[in-house]
Amino acid sequence: MSASESALRHDPYAALRLPEFRRLLSARVCMTVATQIQGVVVSWQMYELTKDPLALGFIGLAEAIPSIVVSLYAGHVADSVRRKNIIIATVAVLLGCSVALWLLTQPAGAALLARDRFYTLPLYSVIFVSGVARGFLGPALFSFMPQLMPDRPRLANAITWNSSTWQTAAVLGPAVGGLLFAHLGKPTAYAVDAVLMGLSLLLFLSIAGRPLPPIEGEKLGLKESILSGVQFIFRNQLVLAAQSLDMFAVLFGGAVALLPIFADGILKIGPDGLGYLRAAPAVGSVIMAISLTYFPLRQKAGWKLLWAVAGFGIATILFALSKNFYLSLFLLFMTGIFDSVSVIVRSTLIHTFTPEYMKGRVSAVNNIFIGSSNEIGSFESGVAAKLMGTVPSVVFGGVMTLVVVGFTALRADKLRRLDLTPKPPEPTPA
Repeated sequence: MSASESALRHDPYAALRLPEFRRLLSARVCMTVATQIQGVVVSWQMYELTKDPLALGFIGLAEAIPSIVVSLYAGHVADSVRRKNIIIATVAVLLGCSVALWLLTQPAGAALLARDRFYTLPLYSVIFVSGVARGFLGPALFSFMPQLMPDRPRLANAITWNSSTWQTAAVLGPAVGGLLFAHLGKPTAYAVDAVLMGLSLLLFLSIAGRPLPPIEGEKLGLKESILSGVQFIFRNQLVLAAQSLDMFAVLFGGAVALLPIFADGILKIGPDGLGYLRAAPAVGSVIMAISLTYFPLRQKAGWKLLWAVAGFGIATILFALSKNFYLSLFLLFMTGIFDSVSVIVRSTLIHTFTPEYMKGRVSAVNNIFIGSSNEIGSFESGVAAKLMGTVPSVVFGGVMTLVVVGFTALRADKLRRLDLTPKPPEPTPA
């Protein structure tokens, strides 16, 4: 076999052959299932308490605001402090939040939530603290994973497996959360959440720490260091276009925050059905991510990304108009199929173009994009549903997604030309 053929040969299990990467994936699965269980139960609990779609939007806002506020500083910290230490500290805080939610289901906590004034404040407070922790966790975890990879081909493979396992956990979490809440109640659901978060902490502890990558160039002050991640993103048209496309599409097109309303008032399927609705996009994402593990995006990757986001918008519009549970489930499944393409392309671009010593700061900017699109998108969905009605607001969001895709396709020429086909190494001079 020639050197070029060897370089282009694709091993779908390359990253999984590393024991520490397997432990990292296992820790992420436990943590993600725990947070997904928590998300389902908190949203249903909040809707039970308030019967107000705006309250569901505030859940996303309560988590997004602290996460976004601390993100740029968190990126600086991730490039200045050993990343494993940050991961351990933040997962410990998330474990404390899970325990706090469980305590709020005990008699004293239930009495606190039953008060006439500020009865939802304890729930929002826990969500706020978890938002701060996730703001620091994201850049540290994003930049720690590449340090476990000995070469770039395994890093590319690790990105896809990382997405696949995260989406698998996102499938299990909502379904498990809905079933636990429906059949065993909130205390048991939150207890399982806390146990899984504790197991995640133990798995992260079992991974050896890594020293920080050497800094290239002069050491920057705090302000310059924080802003360098922003400057890096905005000077790279390709990364910026992919980030913006994903952010605005999910900001307008996401319907996840309103699923309790669809489950209760439109489809009439209860908490069991809510768990399945929450899981459906992740099922689609898992299938697509696993497919991309074996058949990675290469030729015309930019055009495939644009068509995938357009498909996301169309599926969202059709979901809003559906009155049939199985059709709604299928359409949410399709949104996951399309969204997985965007997630993997965006992650691949950031890991490929970002120097190791800057990955914490660049990841922090990425987290702001993601936080804006997901959590603030949840708030936007709640406000739009309050003003326009649930179904019209989701239709409007899907239409705006198509507008964003059209604008990006016209303006981002580098994204249209994006090709991820690996190039063979240069021949060694004799």
